[in-house]
Amino acid sequence: MQSQHAAQRPPHSSSSDGPVVDVEQAEAALAEHYPRLVRLAYLLLPPGTGRSRRVLTAHALAQRALPRGRTAAPVIPAQTVQSAEAPQAAPSPGRDGDPGYALVRLQVVRTALRAGGPLRRALLSPPLPRVWGLRLHPRSGGADELALDQRLSALSGPARAAYVLRGLERLADEDVRKVLTDAGVADAAAALCEADEVPAEYRLLDSPEFDPCSLQARPTDLLRRRRHLKAALTAGCALVVCGALLGLPGDGWGPDGAAAPPYARNPAAQAALDPAKLTRVSPAAWKTSARTDFSVWPARGDLTGDTDLLRRALAVWARPGERVQASATPGTPSGGPAGPPQLLYAGTVDSARVVILHDGLRIARYAEPKGGARGAVLDLARVDGADRAGASAVVLSRVDGNVRYLTAPWVREARRRDLREPDTGATDLTLADGVTSPLASPALRAGSCTSWNVLELTDGTGTRLMTDLAELVPARLTAGRPGAAGKTSGAKALRAAWAPFACSLASVRSAGVRSVNTWAFAEQPLPDGGAGPADWVCTRAETWRGGGTRVLAQFHTPGGPFGTVVAKAEDVPQCGAREPRVLAGVLWKSPAGTWYLLAAGSRGTTSVTAKGGVEGTAQGNLLTVEAERGAQADLVGTLKDGGSLTGLG
Repeated sequence: MQSQHAAQRPPHSSSSDGPVVDVEQAEAALAEHYPRLVRLAYLLLPPGTGRSRRVLTAHALAQRALPRGRTAAPVIPAQTVQSAEAPQAAPSPGRDGDPGYALVRLQVVRTALRAGGPLRRALLSPPLPRVWGLRLHPRSGGADELALDQRLSALSGPARAAYVLRGLERLADEDVRKVLTDAGVADAAAALCEADEVPAEYRLLDSPEFDPCSLQARPTDLLRRRRHLKAALTAGCALVVCGALLGLPGDGWGPDGAAAPPYARNPAAQAALDPAKLTRVSPAAWKTSARTDFSVWPARGDLTGDTDLLRRALAVWARPGERVQASATPGTPSGGPAGPPQLLYAGTVDSARVVILHDGLRIARYAEPKGGARGAVLDLARVDGADRAGASAVVLSRVDGNVRYLTAPWVREARRRDLREPDTGATDLTLADGVTSPLASPALRAGSCTSWNVLELTDGTGTRLMTDLAELVPARLTAGRPGAAGKTSGAKALRAAWAPFACSLASVRSAGVRSVNTWAFAEQPLPDGGAGPADWVCTRAETWRGGGTRVLAQFHTPGGPFGTVVAKAEDVPQCGAREPRVLAGVLWKSPAGTWYLLAAGSRGTTSVTAKGGVEGTAQGNLLTVEAERGAQADLVGTLKDGGSLTGLG
């Protein structure tokens, strides 16, 4: 349950509402405060790694904190949702008000905390900086510093970070909680409580004992170094011999393009990589087949006879080299095909040669520049169990923010429609051998959400909507009660079902989403003369892999341009076909200035009760009770069958 005023703001693609920081500004902050950032990283790193490695890792984390591009800095102190009449407090973004410092400090904290998790070995062995033949460690302090280091080593990583941010950065607890949350700590409050167990001897954090920029040097184990040198020379000679043998004429690597060297050969694997054995389906097979999915797509494109291109695509799929930009949707196996896959497309698209393959479980997209295989791209997406709607289109290319689709052979018409402005109508797209003309994609757009383009496809069974979520296969959009959801088309239907909630699709980008359904589960009158009833909408994103489903409860007041996400959950049955029920609540400020707890349950809810910071019970599926601003409450609903329903999230 979240606080929300009647006036809504447009969602942003950025995860922070802080000031935008250029790379140059972040670099200036990093250079100016480098000693403090390295000290911060040194104090946060797990102490059981050895002082020399801890020093080098601290320097590596500080140097790698520089962002790759323009980035939104965290806002400190954290901002809560305010009403339109109450402006937000001015942010204090970092050390001495420098948002660049706040940004690099957050990155240092985030990566230092990860050093205690599954990536510990990689983070504690950074490629740079490196020191050979010497052990480096800070100057020794006194007994007090040693005792403090031992106490900090007994804390968890988040608690150690809370203590250091309090003492070294002089942050208040609320600011510490915000930094830890932004750094990925699940329970920042517990970390603060654990940090209270260590005496507040913050002056010791400025001691030379914890200064990785003022170092002493000692030699490493000289005898062991000599043995390692001999072993390295032997291994180098063996590598040169093996490389010469692999590079002999008659079986070189050239025909495979950007693929890695073949480490093993067997008849089944070789058959899967033979372009002559690719499965090619007749163009008319889909008209008589009992199945309407990717298995009945014909091979299309102007390069279906380019054996060299197909061989490179198959080889890269099986063994993507280091220079290949490879990606896979969550839950998609990354290995090569088990047998000869099916060819769906091979042709020239914009400035690239593109090959689309299907092995029954996955769609693979291989693309290379026209000038050669250098810079090849491999994308994989899981599509097992695809039906007629799920196999309607595949992303063929993305160039300059535009996307082209390869559509199913049964698709007759393709149009572009703005889901935010459905009344503007749909724009026809050309279809040339199943390939659409380009349309602007919302998948990777930055900034405010002012539009959301979707693909409208028409075939013999009707019209359906698909949206690009930065993946290989677009997701289908539906509306209605779970288990009975249907196609949504037409300006009037889209205006009610999707227009206020389209921008919430940004929250499920790159999650392996198969379909997204929106369901208006309740209407609620607004107290104190609120203009008309508010809509309660549940949005559920289903995935190809089954797990990872995401559910959002949204609240939309009359006339508001956007719905507001008031609750969210992952891997829950609510709002789905198995359990088409949901309960959610929101704090809302009326035009008269009074705060209310509004709650609504889906059909079949006979009563709603609020407990905790707000107390109240109402018969039926709606609850309206006065509340204090910022109050927290637990919601419980009673169902007709005697069961109970808890609030989402």
